[in-house]
Amino acid sequence: MEELIAKRYIKALKASSNTTSMENMLIIFSTLAESFKNDKFVQIIESPNVSKSKKLELLLESVKIANSKQVNNLIKILVEKNRVSIIPALAEGLRKNLVDTTKTYGGFVYSDSNIDDKVIKGLSAGLSKKFDSKISLQFIKNDFNGIKVDVEDLGIEIDFSKLRINSQIIEHIIQAI
Repeated sequence: MEELIAKRYIKALKASSNTTSMENMLIIFSTLAESFKNDKFVQIIESPNVSKSKKLELLLESVKIANSKQVNNLIKILVEKNRVSIIPALAEGLRKNLVDTTKTYGGFVYSDSNIDDKVIKGLSAGLSKKFDSKISLQFIKNDFNGIKVDVEDLGIEIDFSKLRINSQIIEHIIQAI
């Protein structure tokens, strides 16, 4: 539900902003969203005993450094409509909207063995060309027996499991006999 409400606010922000200001708002709201991981902050924001004006004062003080009238107005509306709790969903929606607009995506390469940086860059370049986007990949060593490439925002997951490849080779040999 929060995502649907956040989408409306993002649509309005996008209509009245350029990419640079959207990037700045993403930074601001991502930082505010991090505050929601603090239990004391959440208690203050969700408490019916704390007045709207105190909540507004707290939030405006935290974004004061941004010096953005648009951000201040949005926060005022969120406090007025008792929708401050959607800020994390708003931040995530802004992030997704921005990566779709700029076609710049980040992803991960998982493997149990070390992979050379040239291979990672080659994978990034190949995927970027294939999906007409800029994709940057980061290597994470884990216990996956093979190679797995995951670009969540594009919905791409490619994996080459050593076990699966071995079983397919055996199956192919058996069929050939």
